[in-house]
Amino acid sequence: MTLKKLIIMNFPAELKYTKDHEWIKIEGDTAIVGITEFAQRELGDIVYVDIPSVGKEVAKEDTFGTVEAVKTVSDLFMPLTGTVTEINAGLDSSPELVNTDPYGEGWMVKITVANAAEVAGLLSAEDYQSLLGV
Repeated sequence: MTLKKLIIMNFPAELKYTKDHEWIKIEGDTAIVGITEFAQRELGDIVYVDIPSVGKEVAKEDTFGTVEAVKTVSDLFMPLTGTVTEINAGLDSSPELVNTDPYGEGWMVKITVANAAEVAGLLSAEDYQSLLGV
């Protein structure tokens, strides 16, 4: 008999998710973006995060940066069209925050949302869990 290791993951209900494993927290016309707990576990130890500069306009599903782990580099995809208004400067000196606190101190960018109608295309926590099969 084999035993599967039970992995408990957090899927905050107040967030929206993408099929590419980004999360987004919408606060009016501003949104905070990061990668999910699932994504950071799949990547492993994160050693570097490369994010565009403030003021850059990024379309929904376009690449907005990369995250580098010990064995791989992965693109980051923007959940909604918007303009980058803030970058998490703490990731420059402590990229591991994405591993230790992906939904808190490990956030990546804040954007001004350009098209609120795009929110309807995002996944709920339940939908994201179904996508992952958990």
